[in-house]
Amino acid sequence: MRVVAAALRWHRPLMIMVVAMAGLTAVAAIGLLVDDRTLTGAPVWLKPLKFGISSVVYAGTLAWLLSLQRRGRRWGWWLGTTIAVTLSVDVAIVAFQAARAKLSHYNQEDGINEVLQPIFGGSIYLMLIAVVVLSVQLSLRNHLERPMAMAIRAGLVVALLGMLSGFLMIFNAQPGQVAALRAGTGTVIGGHSVGVPDGGPGLPLTNWSTTGGDLRVGHFVGLHALQLLPLLAFSLAALSTKVALLRAEHVRTRLVLIGSTAYLGFFALVVWQALRGQPLLAPDLLTLGAAGGLVLATVFAVFAVLGAQQRAQEPVRVVEPAAHG
Repeated sequence: MRVVAAALRWHRPLMIMVVAMAGLTAVAAIGLLVDDRTLTGAPVWLKPLKFGISSVVYAGTLAWLLSLQRRGRRWGWWLGTTIAVTLSVDVAIVAFQAARAKLSHYNQEDGINEVLQPIFGGSIYLMLIAVVVLSVQLSLRNHLERPMAMAIRAGLVVALLGMLSGFLMIFNAQPGQVAALRAGTGTVIGGHSVGVPDGGPGLPLTNWSTTGGDLRVGHFVGLHALQLLPLLAFSLAALSTKVALLRAEHVRTRLVLIGSTAYLGFFALVVWQALRGQPLLAPDLLTLGAAGGLVLATVFAVFAVLGAQQRAQEPVRVVEPAAHG
């Protein structure tokens, strides 16, 4: 309970949002069980469920990062509050549209949607600006040990790229959408699938396309760098108590840099794969080759750092001169 109470003091608006999104997640989970309506081939409550879970993780991580600030705390508080409000508005619209069995993204319908879409879009742009400014501030103003500072900075950069990758979906017009919209027979422009229409077969829970490319994969991977890269730094720090090679701070910093570079490469790889119309689990030889090269380069870099540290720790052997009779 003391841990929970301390967490709730990290950044009050963001933590209130965490609690609200946890509530939405529970409601959406119940909706999946009792509501059999579908939208573009997926249960209507699946999207609010995913947004709720993702928002809990994302807002909770931001609140923790803001609690680490030593300078610029007032600016950080306002930026965090802006993100909490705008993200809450966006997720609320997603949930409201799901309850109506209407699309929240790409929707060009008349009526109430004409009011919701400008609010939805404006909130996204305002949140993006706040995230950019906060990323710069958090990158420059923290007093953490170097591995964690490196992980936070890299996580913020990749998460920002993940946010920006969402714009690919807005400009990803599906075949016939533009013509139908101009003819007054269509109401949707944009989509997350590449090479196939939205709403086809998808993976369990995520619903990522199994027949074509899916831009949501890169969006997800990028956004959650903010959690996974600091987790890498934390794990290395925990292992350093048992593994002598990891006790030097510069070694863990280099490993975090390697891990961050590999994660950025993985993000770029899945975006590139989706843009070429390939399902995540059905890559072609070119994609597999790029993935294999990324893995090999990462493994080589890790062994190079650890090998250099091992050689540095080896005691210098002094050869005694032979005695002469």
